[in-house]
Amino acid sequence: MPSGQRAQWKGFLKFGEVSCGVALYTAASTSERITFNTINRATGNRVNRIFIDSETEDPVPKEAQTKGFEIENGQYIIIDPEEISSAMPESNKTLEIEAFIACSDVDDVYFDKPYYLTPDKMGGDAFAALRDAMKKSKVAAIARTVLFRRMRTVLIRPHGKGLIASTLNYDYEVRSSEKAFEEMPKLKIEGEMLDLAKHIISTKKGEFDPATFDDRYEAALADLVKAKLEGKSLPKPKKVQVSKPNDLLAALRESAGLMKAAADKPKRTAANANTGAGRQRAARGAAAKSAASKAAPQRKAS
Repeated sequence: MPSGQRAQWKGFLKFGEVSCGVALYTAASTSERITFNTINRATGNRVNRIFIDSETEDPVPKEAQTKGFEIENGQYIIIDPEEISSAMPESNKTLEIEAFIACSDVDDVYFDKPYYLTPDKMGGDAFAALRDAMKKSKVAAIARTVLFRRMRTVLIRPHGKGLIASTLNYDYEVRSSEKAFEEMPKLKIEGEMLDLAKHIISTKKGEFDPATFDDRYEAALADLVKAKLEGKSLPKPKKVQVSKPNDLLAALRESAGLMKAAADKPKRTAANANTGAGRQRAARGAAAKSAASKAAPQRKAS
């Protein structure tokens, strides 16, 4: 069990006639992002949200609210929360593997959210047997279960000492790529233009290292909070330099010349999901934490 984390779901992982107890833990979270409350500028007090009737503009208390499905403009079918609950599939707390597939069979566009899948103390042997067999066979597993009150399809893959389970979008939730690119003209790039583009790519080759990517927006917010607390002038955004020249071929030639030096630089090595995570969080939040410690308790920034 990961230290300091609560399991999002607990149940059983079943493959064939073998089953073991497992738990899901969130693999990616936005909880450490800087957040703001809505404030009344005149009083400095926090603003509360109130639901009002769209026609009468009268406030509607929580006990008078229900759900509705719009059938046409302004016309709704009333559906009570109890009716919604009764329509939800029953959960048997079993993540049952339906098939093993090649890892490349699932298009990335179907990926939703990742979760770490860990065994309980009593199911370690069965869990490890499945993990190691999947590694050697180079396969992923497709499973289905009720997660968070919805029937979900899950892709399970070996990951470090355990497994990672990614919920998948349904086909109706994924928009058609053909429609997205239908207005794109048919172009065939050849000759020097293609060679220059390939040269730029070759000089910028590297490996994925998530620790090298900074959240510049979070860093800018931290600087802003720090400046406001210390009464300093607000940081000024850097001016965007417009690329010149506008001619594509000339721009490619210019880029190819600038990239030549980059080809001699050492390449970064890839990192797993945990490498550099602590360093990245510390860099992102250092300014905000330092400034927040000087602020009055009743005026939190987040």
